[in-house]
Amino acid sequence: MLLYNVTLILEDSVAEEWLQWMQDIHIPQVMGTGMFASHRLLKVLDSPNEGVTYCAQYVADNLALYNEYQEKYAPALQAELNERYKNRFVAYRTLMEFVG
Repeated sequence: MLLYNVTLILEDSVAEEWLQWMQDIHIPQVMGTGMFASHRLLKVLDSPNEGVTYCAQYVADNLALYNEYQEKYAPALQAELNERYKNRFVAYRTLMEFVG
């Protein structure tokens, strides 16, 4: 199993609106692709960065599903995020494997 983690550092001025958008629109769209088994959304409490930091995490059963998501769905979903919150956030994406 794999964990796809998206860490976003948002400007304070858009953090509340972004959180609502994530919960109401973006996460349901990502989960609606059928590529992930589960998800969670976390707020980083001890971030050294200015602004508000969140981690959106999605669990994929295997690399094939993750790769399919990246090829078929991620570009459009990321474009929507970039368009909606242009220049108001920084995102870091990592793929991790469960080992224990």
